Amino acid sequence: MAEKEAIFAAGCFWSIEDTFRKMPGVKDAISGYTGGTTINPTYQQVCTGTTGHAEAVRVVFDDEKIDYGTLLDAFFEMHDPTQVNRQGPDIGTQYRSGVFFKDEAQREAAQSAKEAVAAHRGAVATEISQACEFYPAEDYHQRYFEKRGFSH
Repeated sequence: MAEKEAIFAAGCFWSIEDTFRKMPGVKDAISGYTGGTTINPTYQQVCTGTTGHAEAVRVVFDDEKIDYGTLLDAFFEMHDPTQVNRQGPDIGTQYRSGVFFKDEAQREAAQSAKEAVAAHRGAVATEISQACEFYPAEDYHQRYFEKRGFSH
């Protein structure tokens, strides 16, 4: 098994964590914060929109069972990447669309996927950035839907 990581931001992390977690080949999906400047941010801090962080999900996957391209396809399907700094009723930079790449191969794949989506949907707001520190969210955010009996 070749275990890899990917980090995606697509609005509120609860839904995307649940969706990624259910994909065959995904070993884990962790809700958290990334892309900002505040060290060890709390949910309350991130909600202010002043930390620079986005609500994000770190996906741990077996790349012999699921490839990064499949994760990218799912990411672009599970949210509206044309919205700037929002997803539905959630508004602010913390809800922006983003791919935080771990290496050059992920960057290239993300850029290609973004261009393919843009060819069909118009301007895509998804940022593609080098992965930086990922801070897991508080325990009550992990497996949020599962703990409450919701599911996608």
